[in-house]
Amino acid sequence: MEGVTQTHALHQLVPLAAELDDNKVTPGLLGFVIFAVMAVGLYALMKNMGKQMKKIDFEEKPEQKPAAAPKDDARPQRSAKSAGA
Repeated sequence: MEGVTQTHALHQLVPLAAELDDNKVTPGLLGFVIFAVMAVGLYALMKNMGKQMKKIDFEEKPEQKPAAAPKDDARPQRSAKSAGA
């Protein structure tokens, strides 16, 4: 096969490829099968996640406000240790 490039060698192996446009790329059957398997897997994961989310029993507790400090005592109280006793 003197003077035959690799592209020409491939065309000899697949005689119908001469009609194929070299600038056009298609995913073909394998690409469709892979996409379909991924779509079915994603659907199954979403159904399972919905089922798991329904099992969750969550009730939010109301927010408790902290007790207000007395207004007449502006100074913090000192403990017995810090008072030097």
